[in-house]
Amino acid sequence: MSTLGRLQPVSLREVWAHEALDFTQWLAKPDNLEQLGEALGIELYEAETEVSVGRFFVDILATDDSGRKVVIENQLAATDHDHLGKIITYAAGLGAEVIVWVAETAKEEHQQAVEWLNENTTSEVHVFLVQIEAWRIGDSLPAPRFNPIAKPNDWAKDVRQSAASVTQVSEVNILQREFFERVREFGLGAAPRIKRWQTPKAQHWFDVSIGTSQAHISLTTNSLEKRVAVEIHIPNNKQLFADLLDERQVIEAQLKMSLDWRELPERKACRIVIEHRGDSADPGQQAELVQWVVATADSFARVFPGFISSALSKSI
Repeated sequence: MSTLGRLQPVSLREVWAHEALDFTQWLAKPDNLEQLGEALGIELYEAETEVSVGRFFVDILATDDSGRKVVIENQLAATDHDHLGKIITYAAGLGAEVIVWVAETAKEEHQQAVEWLNENTTSEVHVFLVQIEAWRIGDSLPAPRFNPIAKPNDWAKDVRQSAASVTQVSEVNILQREFFERVREFGLGAAPRIKRWQTPKAQHWFDVSIGTSQAHISLTTNSLEKRVAVEIHIPNNKQLFADLLDERQVIEAQLKMSLDWRELPERKACRIVIEHRGDSADPGQQAELVQWVVATADSFARVFPGFISSALSKSI
């Protein structure tokens, strides 16, 4: 039998001597922010430190894979009422929908407070309480571990909101959600370039992250016109669209497909679309449509991120 090492806890102050100068700066780096995101089940990007909120400064302001603002407040100590007030103040001042409170120790009363916030706010508000730990085996380098103590129960919120607005969700919306649930289930095993699939909602679109808040893949279904589509959706960056359009021939050659490039000059958003005829509500057509949507989305995730990253680097 192989000899195994034993995990040993390491004092956080041994790893990060100063909360603001050491830990916050460490956490804001992309690789470390990715570790935190993996523990929370979201993807985090574009971190800024010491962002002004009136007379105060939030430790880290980031963006998640849905383009939402994420407030991250750090404590290399036990949670306290002061920081509980800060996270609410920062989120309100910045219009953030995701709040992440990272601390060495989560007190029971603050865990209950975070759980209460998640249970009594709308589905747009998501609050996480996370313990940061450091461990080593023998003489190894210390390794961080993020341990979520309290997090949103999105399913419960969705159920509560659905019950409150049941008349607003049509049968068509329910069928659309069922279709995207099949897309997600198939995509988990058939789309290796897509890191994470969110839980579908009762709506005609389903967004997929490609590693930046500037653009994402959007899967759509049109029940009236009997078609599905996959697109690159650029919410508010006309220059990014123009730069990608300059590479149109190369992009389409790599994808082996022709795309519909929609600048939409009267709107903030731009779209790069390919459509496929078919009724997503028809059980007889669903398997073929699911396969097409997933394969196309995976191809988009293979080709577009490199071009988008290159275009965004030009504007820095």
